[in-house]
Amino acid sequence: MKKSIYLFRHGTTEDNASGKFSGWRQTHLSKRGKDDAKIISLRLKDKKIEVAFQSRLIRSKDTLSEVLKSHPECMSVVTDDRIIERSYGDLQGKTHLQYIKKYSPKKYDSFHRGYNSKPPGGESIKDVERRVNSFLKDLIKFIKKNKVNVAVSAHGNSMRPFRRYFEKMSIKEMMKLENPCDNYFEYNVDC
Repeated sequence: MKKSIYLFRHGTTEDNASGKFSGWRQTHLSKRGKDDAKIISLRLKDKKIEVAFQSRLIRSKDTLSEVLKSHPECMSVVTDDRIIERSYGDLQGKTHLQYIKKYSPKKYDSFHRGYNSKPPGGESIKDVERRVNSFLKDLIKFIKKNKVNVAVSAHGNSMRPFRRYFEKMSIKEMMKLENPCDNYFEYNVDC
């Protein structure tokens, strides 16, 4: 028997539209982000979702809430911050442009698309991968034990290690990923 994980990124936020580092900041879905969430909901309408996971951030919760409108079979929603966005530390709330102007495009690229590099006071993708892998280990056990399909309302950077795990990517391939705000990825777990 196979069960499914439906992984998706939250819809576009006000910070995304402004070019700001969101990280762990609470930022709401923009008008486009609300439409993104509706599109994901329509794409998942005919799937069975019995348990759903979200982070504590409002953008994850609001996207999941829209998706679950067409899933009365969902028995529970679990908040787990191992799938939260990467912390951008001191840069949260600042724009990418402000950082690049003050430092350089090269320095920006080193942490923005670097695996080991951390923004000041923040996390590296390696740090994010460590916590996401812990979540995945527990999630797979949960699915096998309970034999349920799950939805995961994640974030752009927390999706990277998730996809790396299931799609067997190298670190380099993972770091090039761009995760859409209006679609989902489906992965199967043998029970």
